[in-house]
Amino acid sequence: MFRTKRSGLVRRLWRSRAPAEGDGDADTSGAAGCCLGKPGASKPNPGTEAELKALTYSILKKIKEKQLEVLLQAVESRGGARSPCLLLPGKADARLGQQSLPLPLLLYKVFRWPDLRHSSELKRLSCCESYGKINPDLVCCNPHHMSRLCELESPPPPYSRYPTDFLKPPDSPGSVPASTETGGTAYSAPMGFSDSLALQERGEQPHWCVVAYWEEKTRVGRLYSVQEPSLDIFYDLPQGTGFCLGQLASDNKSQLVQMVRAKIGYGIQLSREPDGVWVYNRSCYPIFIKSATLDNPDSRTLLVHKVFPGFSIKAFDFEKAGSLQRPNDHEFSQQPRTGFTVQISFVKGWGQCYTRQFISSCPCWLEVIFNNR
Repeated sequence: MFRTKRSGLVRRLWRSRAPAEGDGDADTSGAAGCCLGKPGASKPNPGTEAELKALTYSILKKIKEKQLEVLLQAVESRGGARSPCLLLPGKADARLGQQSLPLPLLLYKVFRWPDLRHSSELKRLSCCESYGKINPDLVCCNPHHMSRLCELESPPPPYSRYPTDFLKPPDSPGSVPASTETGGTAYSAPMGFSDSLALQERGEQPHWCVVAYWEEKTRVGRLYSVQEPSLDIFYDLPQGTGFCLGQLASDNKSQLVQMVRAKIGYGIQLSREPDGVWVYNRSCYPIFIKSATLDNPDSRTLLVHKVFPGFSIKAFDFEKAGSLQRPNDHEFSQQPRTGFTVQISFVKGWGQCYTRQFISSCPCWLEVIFNNR
């Protein structure tokens, strides 16, 4: 019997489905963090593998061939290749065991998160441009146009709590050294912010943030000024555009730095949205974030939040940051711009749960400095 192109696409899609809980490739890294509903946190839904396969096949065979190609491109590249929206009827339901699932939710479960329970756990990414615009009855079902949502309203115990880096004297061990850029300017503001001010003073194109890439205590490359609403920061990404860390020349010979650098992969996505700045973890490993706007305004120390692969977190809130200039807060009275800086480390965390107490000891990390003018 001759095999049709459609049936071939369906088989390839099924082979590319997300591993179920307990499979060797499932991502269950970490035992604590800010992400509620992290991989492996819930029991699998009823329905055998055979039932799921039969249901998935029946649904995929009803989708147009070009739409199957779009879905396959997104799934096989694991979101690395830019893929258009996949618009399908949002109200269509599918029954799996005793459960009735909306069509988008079923596709997200099959191709990304087998433990997904409800659409409220998801956040649409900024790359999803056609969501509901063409026809209100159609919903984007591209699983890589979605992310899991980090919920902080009822967080578990803090992953780590530690004294802020910025209270250390400039010449203390582990403090950030002078800039390796031309001129060797020593930082008198939070790491790299003096360079951000220099960009503004030269009258360059307005930017909403600048990004610095660090390897341990050395900044690698120049500051990356961000004007577009979203920015991909990655080490290696097919068809990638944005801040490519792999193109930066580094003299660091540390084996740990080399290992972590190789694990950055698709990296993260920064996006400025109406409610704040979101960070989406596109890599295969956790990232760690410290931001003043993620914490209780009355806190005297900042938390490090662990974000699992596939999750998004609102890392910065401009409105909230403006209210953080508290006269009784030692950190903000000493460094008024601390509230406008976010630090992100790849793979390795820092704080009291680790041997690394300060982010400047992390192998690969980013500093995002927001423009508050």
